[in-house]
Amino acid sequence: MIHVEKYHGTGNDFIVVGPERSVPDRRAFARRYCDRTDGIEPPTGETGKRGADGVLFLALEEQYSPPRVIMTLVQPDGSVAPMCGNGVRCAAHWAGSRTGATELMIDTLAGTRHARIEDDTVHVEMGVPSFDPDIVPLEGTSPLIDSQIDDLSVTAVNTGVPHAVAMVEAVDAIDLEAVGPIVRNASVFPEGANLTLGSLRRSEPPAFDQRTYERGVEGETASCGTGAVAVVAVARKLGLIDGSNPAAVSLPGGTVTIDWRGDGAIMRGPAKRSYSTELPVAEPGVIG
Repeated sequence: MIHVEKYHGTGNDFIVVGPERSVPDRRAFARRYCDRTDGIEPPTGETGKRGADGVLFLALEEQYSPPRVIMTLVQPDGSVAPMCGNGVRCAAHWAGSRTGATELMIDTLAGTRHARIEDDTVHVEMGVPSFDPDIVPLEGTSPLIDSQIDDLSVTAVNTGVPHAVAMVEAVDAIDLEAVGPIVRNASVFPEGANLTLGSLRRSEPPAFDQRTYERGVEGETASCGTGAVAVVAVARKLGLIDGSNPAAVSLPGGTVTIDWRGDGAIMRGPAKRSYSTELPVAEPGVIG
């Protein structure tokens, strides 16, 4: 058995596995316990959704100042995501509860993110969004700006992971489960992309609605932090808003706030521990 904790950031929920015991087959572990039908379930007396949007495998290095957390996110399909904004907030909250630190460095495959904790709110420096076709990445040598894919006009940006952002009149008017796989697997995205819908509710101060179909989850999630940054970055790129701060982004699971500092984005939002439990760990190839 292995001790795990369940966390969520604006409804984007994760199983958190610390370094105390290794998991022989991380991909199989994620495929089994993230399943929304047969996956992890709350213990008796606890509330929460069955399954998860991913497994955060975390290692803590307290010898550094501020402490460092090595974060690996394995998604429900067994793939590894380079970056996850809500996951970084949850990783910071987890490490803060263990160390008492309010400043942390989170090492991801997309680079190191500085996090600061204020109660249940975590501020994360999300880096500089890129529209560069080599970084997104895209098939071809030109950026994808307000270009047609299926029935949507999308702009491609990398905010730690690739997003195809479509600015629409109303996010709830789009059949995301139908169009999501089409855009996510479009040939212009050699590594796939998340499809993120954004609608501008007001321009001053900026406020958006957002929905995201996530690759690796292969469905809509209650929240996507890198998607929130992507919506604001694309709105700025297309001239829909100016440089005003902050921008509020409302998702099905809650609201995050995006501030701009120079060329980089800072995301503020909640991170909460839901419960802890014990899960069986099998040898490689036995799970799922």
